[in-house]
Amino acid sequence: MNTPAQMKKLRRMKASGAYLRAYEDVAFLRREDLRPVRLQLELLKPELMLREQGITSTVVVFGSTRTVSREEMAPQIARLEKQVRRRPGDAMARRELAVARRLMAKAKYYAEARRFARLVSTACQIGGRCDYVVVTGGGPGIMEAANRGAHDVGAKTIGLNITLPHEQYPNPYISPELSFQFHYFAIRKMHFMMRARAMVIFPGGYGTLDELFEALTLVQTGKVNPIPVILFGRAWWSRLINWKMLSDEGVIAPEDLGLFRFAETAEEAWEKIQDYYRTRGGGADAPPGTAMEPPDALPAPARAGARHRRPRRKAARSRPARRRG
Repeated sequence: MNTPAQMKKLRRMKASGAYLRAYEDVAFLRREDLRPVRLQLELLKPELMLREQGITSTVVVFGSTRTVSREEMAPQIARLEKQVRRRPGDAMARRELAVARRLMAKAKYYAEARRFARLVSTACQIGGRCDYVVVTGGGPGIMEAANRGAHDVGAKTIGLNITLPHEQYPNPYISPELSFQFHYFAIRKMHFMMRARAMVIFPGGYGTLDELFEALTLVQTGKVNPIPVILFGRAWWSRLINWKMLSDEGVIAPEDLGLFRFAETAEEAWEKIQDYYRTRGGGADAPPGTAMEPPDALPAPARAGARHRRPRRKAARSRPARRRG
């Protein structure tokens, strides 16, 4: 029988962090030395859960967190208009009103993102299949609109949230079993691309541009299989970026201008995604039900292989990951 002193010591042992099993010791797992393990876990957990949910392919939607619906913007504009009428000399209030009106003009993109997600989810999540599942960054704005569109038709939809200094909650339209939170941007980026069969980009800020150019670089360098990249709003993107200048200056090749396409409506974007695969003979990556062009109708680059400079490698169905290396 243990003495009181021994019992006291035993209780101290069991309360010590050293006695915890390693996988139960949160303080230990958070140590800087354990960063490689945390990176692996953050890659592995969503991958296993996506497999368990049967997610075979995705369509990625990016865009501004500040682009909201007309219904949400209208009260903000009314409040700012009232404020400007009370203080007409307030330059800051006038600027805020001007910005709000420009955001209201972009509310059409919220509606199109929602409609696009409805179209894709209705066409691809059939017969128990989970193809072209809409995936977003999980936050508000365009991300909410896309998740909402899939939710409207009872389809699965994914949100890949990220821990930020100002807390960002997942929007309420993500499928609960497919709502993930990441600490590392790099691992989150990998999950966006691993199952992506198409990417649709709406007007946005730094985060949107970061994801767009990351995807274009991966396709351009052959690190991932080519996918259709659709930019919503030709006028907006052409005003923002002088694409032709990049080619004229020799910093990208002329054919790199073919890595993306423009669309103005949800229907046009979805048709261009289907056409992308249709003119390449379809294959395992094509949306379900995409009618294929007969071989004689295919353009010469499509018959010879991918239109991009890198030859396309056929992806195995048993391995949904698209990223190479």
